[in-house]
Amino acid sequence: MPLLSFGPAAAQDALAGRDLTKDKRPVIHADGPKFGSYDPYGDFSQDKTVVTEHLFLPWQDVELKGLGAADEYASARGRKVLITIEPWSWAKDWNISTAELRNGILSGKYDANMRAVLNAVSGFKSPIVIRWAQEMDNPSGRFTWANWKPADYIKAFRRMHGIIREILPQAQVMWSPKGEKNLPKYYPGSEYVDIVGLSVFGYDEYDKIAYGKPRSFAEALKQGYDLTVGYGKPIWVAELGYEGNLDYVTKWAQDVTQNFPQYPQLKEVVYFNDREIWAWPHGLGYPNWRVVRNQAGYPVRQAPQ
Repeated sequence: MPLLSFGPAAAQDALAGRDLTKDKRPVIHADGPKFGSYDPYGDFSQDKTVVTEHLFLPWQDVELKGLGAADEYASARGRKVLITIEPWSWAKDWNISTAELRNGILSGKYDANMRAVLNAVSGFKSPIVIRWAQEMDNPSGRFTWANWKPADYIKAFRRMHGIIREILPQAQVMWSPKGEKNLPKYYPGSEYVDIVGLSVFGYDEYDKIAYGKPRSFAEALKQGYDLTVGYGKPIWVAELGYEGNLDYVTKWAQDVTQNFPQYPQLKEVVYFNDREIWAWPHGLGYPNWRVVRNQAGYPVRQAPQ
């Protein structure tokens, strides 16, 4: 649900006449993937091309009473809701080890946390997609549920899937790797997955260091797509962002909802319309994925500690 709104603003079908240094919204191609957004500032509030509203929720130390407003917001705009449930707290003074989290989930200690979130959204009018414990293949150390032994993660995912099916039988379930080469080890099985959701972020300064040149959206998507298309599931980019010089941003803005014939299973891209909260490697800091620049009163979401 947006925290701020800056008036009508829509993803445009052309870049002509737009200053991309201030507004880098993607071009929406009618014959390409659908478009959604995580949009805490309301930059896409009046955009009729947006079909999915993305919410992030920790499952501990979270206030759930206000979620009905998010449903009203999405429902009034004809959007479905993608809910990413992160199995930790966003509170700065909360932290447990990877082993404690893993053992707690596998033992059922945190079943009640999952149930509380799902029960809070069980009355939603909007269609729901549940994404739990994303980027389990992420090697950066960002998430305490990443890089477990694959068998442990699969067991945990299947456990949460059972709770989702119990409380939200009509919801779709997204399995959401980052797109690393080891992701197939974490696939929980086709009966536990309705949608595959990848993460694709483009940052020109990182590309130059890691790949020797700036990459296009199609290039950044390729590895994750190729590793997951064989599962026969619709593929989304569940988290999308891009930042860089004007040429780089222009290319990404033009391409992210393009109908690429080599990616027929790519059905939707969901923009992460916020600043990064995890420092990128090589001293590159915190890229600003937000599409609208230089707004006053910019709130900052705190990183988990």
